[in-house]
Amino acid sequence: MARRSLLVAALSLAASLLVASSLVLNAAGKPPAGSASGVGTVFFPNPVADLGDETLTDQKDADYAALAPAYRDKVLTNLDGSGFLVGDWANIVSETGAPAYSPSNEFRYRRDDDRFEQVMAYYWVTESQKYIQSLGFGTTLRPVNQKSQNVRINQWGLDNSFATTHKDELRFGKGGVDDAEDAEVILHEYGHAIHFSQNFVFATEEAGAISEGFGDYWAVTLGNFLAPTPDPACVADWDSVSYTASVPHCLRRVDRNLHYPADLNGEVHHDGQIWSRALWDIRQAVGHVRADTLILEAQFDFPGTSMSDLAAATVVTANRLYGRAVANQVRGAFVDRGLQ
Repeated sequence: MARRSLLVAALSLAASLLVASSLVLNAAGKPPAGSASGVGTVFFPNPVADLGDETLTDQKDADYAALAPAYRDKVLTNLDGSGFLVGDWANIVSETGAPAYSPSNEFRYRRDDDRFEQVMAYYWVTESQKYIQSLGFGTTLRPVNQKSQNVRINQWGLDNSFATTHKDELRFGKGGVDDAEDAEVILHEYGHAIHFSQNFVFATEEAGAISEGFGDYWAVTLGNFLAPTPDPACVADWDSVSYTASVPHCLRRVDRNLHYPADLNGEVHHDGQIWSRALWDIRQAVGHVRADTLILEAQFDFPGTSMSDLAAATVVTANRLYGRAVANQVRGAFVDRGLQ
């Protein structure tokens, strides 16, 4: 009986190990999505902001000595185990060079290698989605862009980047500082993907301005949370060294003193700075967790009418989530911009 018990126990253990193996490997013999992690070298969020050095320049994609302190090794999570930069929340494609590949999931490159930008995109897109989920979206709240986001690096032949619903992609350009070298450019475009996933309607110029303003806000709120810098309101300090002469180098700022409707000029990026300032002031008033949660929650199914309409909806959302005192702080930020 003792030997029989040992045999049964051994068979039971073998069966358990077989089941466990089936959980580790999928039908193709690979780990399931999200089971692998690795390490990648990135800017955090970019060299100018990180080092506080406004004299840094592109130098034709050169990896020069002054940039050395800006490289950071960070954990890459949610990889699918294929050896490529593909995972639960990001799917990176590049046609300008070899795709980043590592059987050991070690992705250490410098900016003179096109694969560096692939690592940047994977890391910052993945961290963006992880942060959103940490706020409760996908559990206690509705999911927000909870999927593997397609990203193309250097597919746009100009110094510009954009998000598109055609293939549900983020596309990052080249020229000067390549756009995906700056985390805040990546996060800005991810802000548009957030709006696409929330059924945000781009029916008017003001809706477009809201989306540009939110993209700028998303870049600085997440950047300031993960990698705080001395001038957090400056957007894309590194990318903008190639096309701005004034110091500090900023693509735009989220703390400009613009007012609605007097300062509207019909250009979405300019007008978006009214919206981003209101969101930035909300963050300053109630903290990033409450601000980011109520801002994201208020955007679902926005019909694309006006800044004032979304401001009113955001106040209502703040009241529902956090009560009258927080709602009054949110209203005050919108009143200061002329939006309430």
